[in-house]
Amino acid sequence: MARTPRPDAVSPTPTLAQLRALVAVTDAGGFSEAAADLGVSQSTLSEAVGKLEDLAGRPLLRRGPAGTVPTGAGARVLGHARAALQAAADVMLAAQEPDELRGTLRIASYRSAATHLLPPALVAFRARHPGVRVQLLDSEADACGGGEHAVRSGVVDVAVVVRDDLSDLTLQPLAHDEYLFVAPQSRGEHPVVIEEIGQQTLFLPPSRDTCHLRIRAYLNGHGLSLTNLVENGQDSVILSMVAHGLGVTIMPRLALLPLPPGLLTLPLPVPLLRPLALAVQPQRAQLPVIRAFTDTLIRTLNAPAGAGGPPLPQPAGRAADPAQLH
Repeated sequence: MARTPRPDAVSPTPTLAQLRALVAVTDAGGFSEAAADLGVSQSTLSEAVGKLEDLAGRPLLRRGPAGTVPTGAGARVLGHARAALQAAADVMLAAQEPDELRGTLRIASYRSAATHLLPPALVAFRARHPGVRVQLLDSEADACGGGEHAVRSGVVDVAVVVRDDLSDLTLQPLAHDEYLFVAPQSRGEHPVVIEEIGQQTLFLPPSRDTCHLRIRAYLNGHGLSLTNLVENGQDSVILSMVAHGLGVTIMPRLALLPLPPGLLTLPLPVPLLRPLALAVQPQRAQLPVIRAFTDTLIRTLNAPAGAGGPPLPQPAGRAADPAQLH
C-alpha cells in the first residue's frame, strides 16, 4: 500500500541515518540482523526506514519468506543511498593530510595477487601509515561478487581486477600475468601446440570464473573445441590431478607459485596475458588514503626482487622475464 507523502515535503531530504538503515537491512536481509550488525535496537531501524518510506511516499522494503528485500522503488533507491553514505564518509577522508592518515582501507584481490603482489606493499604502507587499518577480501568470494562489483557497490575501496572493459572505473595498471600450460614433468619441454591441449583432459576452474572464460575464449579463438573439459574450483586439486598424469591445465603464472613437484610449465603457442590493474571509483581515486596506497603498491611492484619488490615466478621450461610483470 502506497504511503501518502507529507504535504510540506516539497523536496524531501532523507537523513544519513535513514539511508544507513535502509542499506543495513537490505544487506543483512532482516531488521533484527541489521540491528545486531549496527549495535542499535530493531525499533530504531524500523522507525528510520519508516520515515524514509514516508518521504518516498511508497514502501522500500518488503518482508517475505526469504527475508526482507527491496521493493522495485527500494532497489532504485539503494544505489543512491550507498553513494550518499560513501560520499559523506569521503568528506572526512578528503580532509586528511597525507602524513596523518586514519581509518580503514578495504581491498579486494584475487588470491594469487594477494599472495604474491600485495604483501610487500602492505608492509610498506603499514610502516608509513600505522593509523590505517587494512581489510583484505577475496574478490572471488560470494561476499564480494567480483572485485569490480565490490568497488562499484562500495563494499571495498579498491580492487585488483583484470583490466578489460571497465570504462566506469579508474584503473591503475599493475602487471601482466602470463597464462602457462601446465603438464606432468614427464611430458618434456618441447614446445606446446594448440592441438595437444584438445587431445587431453583439460582441467579448468568453474565456468563462472574469469580465468575459465578467458582461457576458453582463447582456445575457441584458435579453433579448439573442448570435448574433454573437467571443472574444479580448487587450484591445488587441479595441479595434483595434472601431476599424477590425469590431464593438463592452463593457469596464470602467479597462481602457480610455488610450483608443486612433478609439474612442468611452458608458454602457450600464442601468449595469453591477464592484465592486472587496481580499480577505484573515479571520484575517489584522489582521496589521500587511496592515493597513498596506490603509490605504495606501484613503488613496490617496480622495486627489484630482493629490494622490497614482490617475488616473481620462475616457471620450469624457460627462464622468467621479470619485466613481463611490470
